Amino acid sequence: MIEAKKQVEKLLERAGITINGSNDFDIQVLNEKLYQRILSGGSLALGESYMDGWWEVKALDQFFYHILRANLDKEFIFSWSAVVLFLKSLIFNLQSQSRSFNIAQYHYDIGNDLYERMLGETLAYSCGYWKEANNLNEAQLAKFDLICKKIGLKKGDEILDIGCGWGSFLKFAAENYGAKGVGITVSKEQVLLAKELCKNLPIEIILQDYRDLKGKFDHIVSIGMFEHVGVKNYRVYMSKVHELLKDEGLFLLHTIGSNESSNPIDPWIEKYIFPGGMLPSVAQIGRSAEGLFVMEDWHNFGADYDKTLMAWFDNFDKSWLGLKEKYGGRFYRMWKYYLLSCAGSFRSRNNQLWQVVFSKKGVPGGYKPIR
Repeated sequence: MIEAKKQVEKLLERAGITINGSNDFDIQVLNEKLYQRILSGGSLALGESYMDGWWEVKALDQFFYHILRANLDKEFIFSWSAVVLFLKSLIFNLQSQSRSFNIAQYHYDIGNDLYERMLGETLAYSCGYWKEANNLNEAQLAKFDLICKKIGLKKGDEILDIGCGWGSFLKFAAENYGAKGVGITVSKEQVLLAKELCKNLPIEIILQDYRDLKGKFDHIVSIGMFEHVGVKNYRVYMSKVHELLKDEGLFLLHTIGSNESSNPIDPWIEKYIFPGGMLPSVAQIGRSAEGLFVMEDWHNFGADYDKTLMAWFDNFDKSWLGLKEKYGGRFYRMWKYYLLSCAGSFRSRNNQLWQVVFSKKGVPGGYKPIR
């Protein structure tokens, strides 16, 4: 146990973190078995031990910023949980059509009450655009407007939103641009609330996998859904979008991105938050779109996800008393760990947020990027 403590202590020193130190990002160890548990179990064990109350830190977001900025996550890449996840992703199609509704049941259907309180007025569960925004609501509305402008949305245009969530973007596009829309999601709970929020608007919300879609659309958007598609399905996904998009239309892909073409996501995130989740790289997106689309614009505003996640956590934390009885104390620690570890990841620039605009044949005269 003493040797394990020394190894962990030495690793944390590289990130400027002191065990039981006085900084807000210093880890406070409450169970001495933690060190061996982390060394043998990697990031999965780190998250589970936090859920179990084995350690605390005043600022989880800052703790992970220091950890990831120092690349300490690479030290645990060969933990058993990571190896198993990697092998599963190689052997199986974890995002196959038969599995596509699993993520909804596990994550998106756990309760609209949680998401309404955490996400705020817009119910947008993706990165906001904070360029000129002062708060979460302004950032999400700015993101919606940015997307509408990037695809050149006009009155009467019909948009397809793949992974529409609670219909927030389509509602904005209909109310502010006079557009019509179809949104698909694999979440039953999202469909119920989205239909209510979009009633009396020319919007159709459908419970459906993207592979079953038919029709033709003026424009297509996918906002925070591509993370569930999986590398084995990227080409299928892009081919389906190509089939559905009118020849003169634009496709906007809004997705979290990875700096490397690694297949599985973090083992703790995969187990507790997003089963089957996978972050694409620049190379993977490029290969999947090759021969199908012209890439017109690639916009990275990943640092804005840090602000978005911190705002979500603030909403969640302030609302916890009204959620506690239903979800329980262990859920609070799990959700806090999820939101703040992700905030630290984006702050460290370990993850990115991309908006990529594609056309089928190239925009005549050239596409004019909008920021």
